[in-house]
Amino acid sequence: MKPVNEFRYREPLRVRRTEVDMQGIVFSSHVLAWFDNALAGYWRALALPYGDTMRGLQAEIRVRKATLEFDAPAHHDEALAVALRCARIGETSLVMEAGCLRGDEFLVRGEMSCVFVDPASGRPTPVPPALRQALLDFETGAAMAEVRVGRWDELGVDARPIRTKVFIEEQRIPAEMEWDDVDAGCVHAVAYNRLGLALATGRLFEHVPGTAKIGRMAVLPSVRGSGIGRAVLEALMDAARARGDREVLLHAQTSAAPFYLRAGFQPRGPEFDEAGIAHVEMVRGL
Repeated sequence: MKPVNEFRYREPLRVRRTEVDMQGIVFSSHVLAWFDNALAGYWRALALPYGDTMRGLQAEIRVRKATLEFDAPAHHDEALAVALRCARIGETSLVMEAGCLRGDEFLVRGEMSCVFVDPASGRPTPVPPALRQALLDFETGAAMAEVRVGRWDELGVDARPIRTKVFIEEQRIPAEMEWDDVDAGCVHAVAYNRLGLALATGRLFEHVPGTAKIGRMAVLPSVRGSGIGRAVLEALMDAARARGDREVLLHAQTSAAPFYLRAGFQPRGPEFDEAGIAHVEMVRGL
């Protein structure tokens, strides 16, 4: 198995009481569940949400064999991490290496051999070239999403379904409040994964001379926390800088304020209601 520093993906966890025996040591069967749960996070880190990706490819990935090697026990309430990497890609197969870590110490080492199959027949089918390349590129540290910036007539066809999903369906904002005439004159950004699936969007327009306003920031639920939203935000701020804006502001939902704080925005003024949701104005210099 490769050393710890060659695992790009890590997912933190804390050992729960229900996962240990009377001595406070983790039952071995739970480790495999940890690895399987972390695999979903690995796909999210690739900007390839598993369900949507496999439906698009009309395929499934099935585990054929899993092995575990225990070096040391894990105990109740310990803060651990699961590390994952794609070790090998065959014609129809994937081999994932996994490790349960305490710091940089391997407690458990594992390997999952998976096969890419046709869901109807259950028979192996070749790993698509685009998926193969995405896996290889992720393991070498490459970016997994591309952000395109353009006009509504160029990107609206991909931005609209994302905004519909997030704002109208998830947050229950009335459609008549979501769609406005501002879109036509905005700079829009849409993030796409390696298979061409649109995942996140946002827009930018002039608020007052020298100050840009970012709005309609939306990320599909399946890839939240993967850095896709930050990539869209950065692309919009780059567009504002390129046209000479000195400042950018936005109305952040209060639940999203920590995301914008990490990007250098600061709150300004009291909270207020917008579309039935608590917001705060946030601003940063460019």
